[in-house]
Amino acid sequence: MLATPPTSTMQSALSTLELGPELITEEALRRFDVPGPRYTSYPTADRFVEAFAEPQYRQVLAQRATGAMVGGVAPMSVYVHIPFCESVCYYCACNKVITKHHERAGEYLDALRTEMDLTLAELKRPPAISQLHLGGGSPTFLSDAELSRLMDDLRACFKFQPGIEASIEVDPRTVTKERLKHLRELGFNRLSFGVQDFDPAVQKAVHRQQSYESVEMLMVEARALGFESLNVDLIYGLPLQTPESFARTVNQVAALRPDRIALYGYAHLPQRFKPQRRIDGASLPPASDKLTMLSGAISGFLSHGYSYIGMDHFALSTDSLAVAKRQGRLQRNFQGYSTQADCDLIGLGVSSIGRIGASYSQNAKTLPEYYDALRQGQLPVVRGLALSRDDLVRRAVIMALMCQGRVEYESIELAHLLKMDQYFAAELEQLRDLAELGLVTLEPRAIQVTAMGWYFVRAVAMVFDRALQADRNRERFSRII
Repeated sequence: MLATPPTSTMQSALSTLELGPELITEEALRRFDVPGPRYTSYPTADRFVEAFAEPQYRQVLAQRATGAMVGGVAPMSVYVHIPFCESVCYYCACNKVITKHHERAGEYLDALRTEMDLTLAELKRPPAISQLHLGGGSPTFLSDAELSRLMDDLRACFKFQPGIEASIEVDPRTVTKERLKHLRELGFNRLSFGVQDFDPAVQKAVHRQQSYESVEMLMVEARALGFESLNVDLIYGLPLQTPESFARTVNQVAALRPDRIALYGYAHLPQRFKPQRRIDGASLPPASDKLTMLSGAISGFLSHGYSYIGMDHFALSTDSLAVAKRQGRLQRNFQGYSTQADCDLIGLGVSSIGRIGASYSQNAKTLPEYYDALRQGQLPVVRGLALSRDDLVRRAVIMALMCQGRVEYESIELAHLLKMDQYFAAELEQLRDLAELGLVTLEPRAIQVTAMGWYFVRAVAMVFDRALQADRNRERFSRII
């Protein structure tokens, strides 16, 4: 359960997010320039275990089919992962396959259909879905005919609800006006453009070059075709970025007027992601510059009429994401912030993550493993997690912090039958330290993230992460700043 709708205190905090980095103490910057989860789930995906695999996943699907699961008949979300890209972007940490051999897509689409059929066999009947997202990799690696085939297969196995949110990630370098028209005809109504930065030197440093004019042309065309929502992805902390250069990108993006903006801090983990080894670590901006970029982006987008949704998202005040934030209905899932109710998610494709009831599951991460499981008639789930009662309580608190910046004790206590001050006595004591630093305000029956605290909201959430508190090996996560 999420916290209750925002109070005037919270609205005041969010309205003053133009707080400059010069007001953030050196102590806070030094203390919180550390790795930490983004909390698109709790527990985080690194906590998944192989003890939860294909048999356990079949069981939770069967429970949903029989209605034995709370919310078992509610509409679902579907995520489809398309791993292929024609060229590598050096910053990328996604599961991807770099290839110019487009014929490889046919085998992958065959496998996706097999996975859909196996999933449908467990669910007994086509489930209703209210949200569909194609991600990658680059979904636009697929040809028009292949995208048509994929959508036909999805419609054969799932019942698209009226008003479904159907979104797709778009690489502006691989899309034309004609392709956009085809996507609209297929039923997509939301597009996400991968921009990252408009500065030519930065683009060259990360091996992703595209002009402002090309993106502008595509966005103008998308609006003319009637797409309901356009999103732009940006990354701060890339090589050669400066606060001044990123401020220019912020102004250029604001001029394009996308409905939503996703702003991510670059996670430099070359020990985990091979393409990042091509980035010279010495060319990365220091934490103080990253903080200035974040602060400048927040104040810049606010000044252009955007609402600050949370850690990494902005939206126009009329966008459904901003409306959900105002009404206290905001959710967070594996794709980031969402308007969808706390619903089940089926993940299709290599490495995809799903959520059914109180469980998470993840498919095989490599194509050979993924294909092999399906050839044997098995769902390709290789690991996951059945959430405990403690996991569910902590997830509720962490998601309230990440989505609303506020935890009302009453909502947690009623939903989980506990007393916050007793159950989280140790955590609340840790928060007193963060309160002294100005990151949170501890009210008698609530926790409120401050304006400065939004810069470090992941650090606030980390206090309630039981596994992380006992684990000092955090280098697998991106840095908070």
